[in-house]
Amino acid sequence: MSGKPFYITTPIYYVNSVPHLGTAYTTVAADALARYRRMTGHDVHFLTGLDEHGQKVAQAAEENGVSPQEWVDRIAPAFKEVWELLDITNDDFIRTTEERHELGAQAFLSKLYEQGDIYKGHYDGWYCVPCETYYAEDQLIEGECPSCGREVKFLKEDNYFFRLSAYQDFLVDLIENNPSFIEPRTRRNEVLSFVNSGLKDLSISRTTFEWGIPLPFDTDHVMYVWFDALLNYITALGYGENGEPEFSGDLGRFWPADVQFVGKDIIRFHCAIWPAMLHAAGVALPKQVFAHGFLLTKGEKMSKSKGNAQTPASLVERFGVDAYRYYFLRDVNFGQDGSVSMESMVQRYNGDLANDWGNLCSRLFNMIGKYFDGVVPPMPTQLTDTDETLRAYAAVLPEKYEDAIQSLDFSGALESVWDLVKGTNYYIENEAPWGLAKAEETRPRLEAVLYNALEAVRIAALFCFPVMPNTSSDVWTRLGLGDISAVKDIAADAQWGKLPAGNSVTTGDPLFPRIYEDE
Repeated sequence: MSGKPFYITTPIYYVNSVPHLGTAYTTVAADALARYRRMTGHDVHFLTGLDEHGQKVAQAAEENGVSPQEWVDRIAPAFKEVWELLDITNDDFIRTTEERHELGAQAFLSKLYEQGDIYKGHYDGWYCVPCETYYAEDQLIEGECPSCGREVKFLKEDNYFFRLSAYQDFLVDLIENNPSFIEPRTRRNEVLSFVNSGLKDLSISRTTFEWGIPLPFDTDHVMYVWFDALLNYITALGYGENGEPEFSGDLGRFWPADVQFVGKDIIRFHCAIWPAMLHAAGVALPKQVFAHGFLLTKGEKMSKSKGNAQTPASLVERFGVDAYRYYFLRDVNFGQDGSVSMESMVQRYNGDLANDWGNLCSRLFNMIGKYFDGVVPPMPTQLTDTDETLRAYAAVLPEKYEDAIQSLDFSGALESVWDLVKGTNYYIENEAPWGLAKAEETRPRLEAVLYNALEAVRIAALFCFPVMPNTSSDVWTRLGLGDISAVKDIAADAQWGKLPAGNSVTTGDPLFPRIYEDE
């Protein structure tokens, strides 16, 4: 495929339970970016998948009376079903139990072992099973896990270690001299503080359970789940598939990743351990790791363990998939924690989608049907000041949208679209086409006003598409246009006047029927 490569990854999700709003949040954001970059002519490769090894998975399987493999095979379809429900357009879906991943992970580990970056030692320390992480005594908070607050156990075992401490200076230099590597800035500062506090070598094997990838040089040990999981981003592209780390095919084309989406709770793994691993193996680093915040309900992080995680399906059933996607990317500033609630979702739906956007499309298409028999009028050649103002909203939209997306500011990108949407609503109210339709001498002005409004709607739908693909496609179809997903140069398609006069316009059902609180 032609076009500049663009590689996007989500974290791979843990299969101790089914997906919830938090996991869907990351994936929807990655999908919006993937869709937009396809519209800017990029050859996008979008990866998501599942982290299927580790003690938590083994325990979940045991509690459900099945083998670990049976358990992950049972859970995996639930993730695929949710991504299909949310119209996620991932190009690949990796599971860490796949042979391609196991072979690649073992090839990576063998390389580090052969060059002396992995050695055998003994570990005594406090272990948190839910976090699958060792902690030193002084890291515990009141004797409990500093990350999740749960009970920890003291374990002693022989492990293999990765010489993480040898890469402390490298990491400090990386973070200080490449400010865009970790975003947002608060997360960069957090990782830098962690690295500067002193890095210890990382235990990368386990012997207390068997559910994992065997070490190629010692099959009595299985790979530490985090060391295993991080490698998915390159094994999915073919790293080590032939037993050798050759950079050809997809791996040569798409690596390094342009952006890796993670939650802020896993930045130490992705922003310290991961780059150290890659550097040690002579592999290029991702261009950026972006850590988003948590979704909060009543001030608490949304999680399966807290029992406050709603399912995407329940919200899609009430609001529809496009409104679901819009709400989480519009109402929450990506990179910060955000409070979500049913009340705020209803307000955003009714205000932005039903009133601003849906009503604009409905009334405009109805007027085309009523005044022009459902046919797009000719584009005006003479412009008034109000026409120029509306065109100005459309003219600045591509650059404003691109700038926002460059910063992964999805809310800001949508706000720039809404400037045009609200500007078009104001334009219609100010020009009052229903009044212009009453006299023959004002018909030329009626044609001009409705063409301008239709053209603004066409452009707004174009930029809504990455977040709301279904309704945007619907709007383009109603305007008699082609497949909006085929757009490869959104800036060119957003130029004013691309709507052909004479196209048939259909009204259709309301895009976003109003929702009432008691529904």
